[in-house]
Amino acid sequence: MGSTLSERASLELVARYGVPTVPVRRATTPDGAVNAAAELGYPVVVKLHGEGIAHKTERGLVRLDLASPDAVRDAAASLLVAARPDDGAVDLVVAPMVVGSRELIAGVHTDEQFGRCVMVGLGGVLTEARADVAFRLAPLTGFDAADMLDELRAQAFLGPVRGEPAVDRGAVSEILLALAHLAAAEPDVHSVDVNPLVIVDGRPVAVDALVVRA
Repeated sequence: MGSTLSERASLELVARYGVPTVPVRRATTPDGAVNAAAELGYPVVVKLHGEGIAHKTERGLVRLDLASPDAVRDAAASLLVAARPDDGAVDLVVAPMVVGSRELIAGVHTDEQFGRCVMVGLGGVLTEARADVAFRLAPLTGFDAADMLDELRAQAFLGPVRGEPAVDRGAVSEILLALAHLAAAEPDVHSVDVNPLVIVDGRPVAVDALVVRA
């Protein structure tokens, strides 16, 4: 395994290939986080950020739904204090709070035998527990991407839910094709995890990503 890109660098890389992502701002101080939140608009999410931090949720390094300058300032201060020496250089990432009742995961993985694979599945913090994913070898065609979505067991999850429109399968397919393009164009990328892809009004947007370079 090689080096892990920071969250912002990971999001910037996948966005370069056409994956829709939330806008993010970086800050080094609580007051800087407040300024970033004012620029983006409330509510926001604040996360501890650094190349040595890969699993923020498990360590409690994410603060959600912050709706005021005081809430952002307090969250930012507590996150900076929570940094460990082995995290290396850290700062803060501020992003809009994106709300959706459904989440997907998509990514690229390198199999020792078969090479580059693109995956899609049900996302969020329960990805491993649900284990509802589909894989295809890269490169992909549009048919491959659509077929991956058809392969998921939870088809009702992709349809209209609680007054929300069905997931835009074409938009998700475009993300899978974008990831396949990334895999072909970035041979030193070992893996990409885009999780979650939050479904907002039927369309997916990436709010977190993790890229590992070989």
